[in-house]
Amino acid sequence: MNDRTQEEPPLRLGPRPLALHLATAMTAWSSSLAALPSSRSGLQPWSAAVAREAEALRGELESAPADELAAAVGRAAGERFDRLTAAILRYRTAPPRRVPEPVPTVWVEGSARLLDYGQLARAPGLPVFVVPSLVNRAHVLDLLPERSFLRSLAAAGLRPLLLDWDAPGPEERTFGLDAYVARLERAFDAAAEIVRQRPAVIGYCMGGVLATALASRRADLPALALLATPWDFHAGLPEQARLTAASLGPLEPLLQALGELPVDALQTLFWMLDPLQGVRKFLAFGKMDAGSPAAELFVALEDWVNDGVPLTAPVARECFRSWYGENEPARGRWKVGGEPVDPARIGCSTLVVAPHRDRIVPPASATALAAALPGAEVLRPAAGHIGMVAGGRAEREVVAPLAEWLLAHPAP
Repeated sequence: MNDRTQEEPPLRLGPRPLALHLATAMTAWSSSLAALPSSRSGLQPWSAAVAREAEALRGELESAPADELAAAVGRAAGERFDRLTAAILRYRTAPPRRVPEPVPTVWVEGSARLLDYGQLARAPGLPVFVVPSLVNRAHVLDLLPERSFLRSLAAAGLRPLLLDWDAPGPEERTFGLDAYVARLERAFDAAAEIVRQRPAVIGYCMGGVLATALASRRADLPALALLATPWDFHAGLPEQARLTAASLGPLEPLLQALGELPVDALQTLFWMLDPLQGVRKFLAFGKMDAGSPAAELFVALEDWVNDGVPLTAPVARECFRSWYGENEPARGRWKVGGEPVDPARIGCSTLVVAPHRDRIVPPASATALAAALPGAEVLRPAAGHIGMVAGGRAEREVVAPLAEWLLAHPAP
């Protein structure tokens, strides 16, 4: 019988997939025992960055009794694993995210809705139509009351209208990229009717790719800003792109059975980019003061990461095969509605924001789009993929220059 009281919030599911993160930690740390003999003999290969420290360590290992050394390594691995599981439990029992003030919904179609952040301001400013990714939920752009990319844009004199895709419902089960871009066009038209002028467009991550398709099909955009938007999927990390494409084969039975690529499968693909990243970030979380702003932000972001959105099977197949496998966007071969998505045809003012520390979208992938856009300007903030919209420096390094650029390019 469950003795948890009804007042207690349920345990979180994350970090997803939990078993994979725990197995990664156990494998990495227990392998230290297997590496002891080669480390003591000097046969263990080390990178140049730690070669000096490794050589000093080898001297200490040679003088230590083998059984005592193995016991010490085992204890250290166990203590580290205990710290990891304690940090995960602390996250799973943390208070719920402080949700910002609700925003009016001004348009709905299927599972998607249009949210008007400008109505929170005393005087709505220049309208901008914001397109997030299909992979994760849109609230990363409105994470906490004091950490909100969209509310910061509104405070800077803009009127953001966010297209919240939400998870695919019955109507979207068969949607491919063509259907999503068609919905994007209808949402853009609805936004233009609401604000009585053509809004500028901001696309974030995968949403930037879709926004590029929108801009190539519509000549009436006043300005287009693309944030951490991949375009050349083989730039920077071509092996990872091909590995992602190759994973489509083993995933095909799952796509056929479920009609979608579930969140845990997507999280596994992100895990493949850096298997130990989840371990490192939870060990760091375990050192944070409980209730501190840093800890609260960690929990809010981790909740967002774990509350992902599945991809419909047609979109997953198109992205894996067309984007990551064949690199069709950069090669000019990606088509929407039978027409190539050609950045060279986009005549509006364009800004590409390519953060230096982005490990999800390599900067070279994003700047390839800037090179393909006529006269594009480029902003390179010292931020990561998520930090550029939710980090402590986002307002200064991204929101302020982005708002200034948009205000300088109003609709004619």
